[in-house]
Amino acid sequence: MLPLRDNIRSHSAPVVNIGLIVANVLVFLYQSSLNEQAELAFVYTRGLVPLELFSLRHYLEFGALVTLSPLFTSMFLHGGWLHIGGNMLFLWIFGDNVEDRLGHFKYLLFYLACGLFAGLLHVVTHPMSDMPTVGASGAVAGVLGTYCVLFPHSRVLTIIPIVFFITTAEIPAVILLGVWFAFEVFSGITEPIRGSGGVAVWAHIGGFAAGYLFAKKWLLQYRHVVTYRRRPS
Repeated sequence: MLPLRDNIRSHSAPVVNIGLIVANVLVFLYQSSLNEQAELAFVYTRGLVPLELFSLRHYLEFGALVTLSPLFTSMFLHGGWLHIGGNMLFLWIFGDNVEDRLGHFKYLLFYLACGLFAGLLHVVTHPMSDMPTVGASGAVAGVLGTYCVLFPHSRVLTIIPIVFFITTAEIPAVILLGVWFAFEVFSGITEPIRGSGGVAVWAHIGGFAAGYLFAKKWLLQYRHVVTYRRRPS
């Protein structure tokens, strides 16, 4: 299933969300401009390699700042056009409404915090991995988790492939995102049997859980009336 748009209209300009999308795209374009060897070095340097975070030698040789910085820089790297395209599509659809509710600065901190938590969970679940992990997926998953709490009954226009046919339907956000999260949990549980397939599913799970729990706590303190307005067709 591929979401196209939701029916929640933002009341403020999503400047931070747009800025994050632009930053991701610019970094990816730079990454894509490198030759194969340079790109590989760039990914290994800026990507998140769990084994390096547990290596005392790495801290002594490069320092704590360089060793820990990939927890943040890895959020802005991607493994291909489909990877960045999917992440930015989800961020574009769901991020503006979350920013609208949190405010610009809090949204930025929230986004980075979800990405950080997602990266840490990936590191904890794969401590011996020497492969770099890249992508905004963990941070974007945090946005999805919060959106699921704030706007559970919003309608999301979604492309649904059925065998050889493709149709669209408006699906409640809580169902669409709930199915997505359930699939990620299933993938995480079965990962020891089938392998990771190069996807950091526990980062997705960690990011979504962080966003969901944050929103639950936030809603207990600040209750607002949510107004649903259908976007003009």
